[in-house]
Amino acid sequence: MIALLLLAIALSMDAFAVAIGLGAKHRQDTTKIAIMAGVYFGVFQGLMPLIGYLGGRSILGFIANWAPWIACIILVGLGGKMLYEALSSDDEDATSQNSTPHNIALDIANDPNVAITHKTMTTLAIATSIDAMVAGFTLNLIPVNPYVSCAVIAVVTGIFSFIGVFMGKQSGTWLESKAEIFGGLVLIGIGIKMVL
Repeated sequence: MIALLLLAIALSMDAFAVAIGLGAKHRQDTTKIAIMAGVYFGVFQGLMPLIGYLGGRSILGFIANWAPWIACIILVGLGGKMLYEALSSDDEDATSQNSTPHNIALDIANDPNVAITHKTMTTLAIATSIDAMVAGFTLNLIPVNPYVSCAVIAVVTGIFSFIGVFMGKQSGTWLESKAEIFGGLVLIGIGIKMVL
């Protein structure tokens, strides 16, 4: 259960970072934006791992012997990607050249001229949950109930996103990369633990 909570927290860090940006740059209607962020990010972050899980079920029989190593590679890869994005987001040139969905979401969240609409929130939610779909594949490889896992991921992400908007309003954007570094390190740790 602790590993599941750590996975949920790590996967929520992309959405948390974007929520911080929303709070820092969109200081009017903070409560409305926090509720929207919690709902949209939570729902998409819960659905995407389910899609990854269901997609991975069909090939599970072929990879069962390699399951821990595959899960390790996926989680360490995602963690490394999060670390790279967090560390390169401070460099303006690297961010503009590295147009990942995550960086695009941060750009949108940090633009005070972008209206926070349902369409905007859907775009941000999809962009921040793509990694969760890949991580959802690993739910086939570890002994957890995938549906409970997806629900836990959704709730944790919703809570972190809701809180992130208020934290961003108070602190600005300096927490964005720190949250992602934490999430990346947790994913790497979980991945390594899979093969030990």
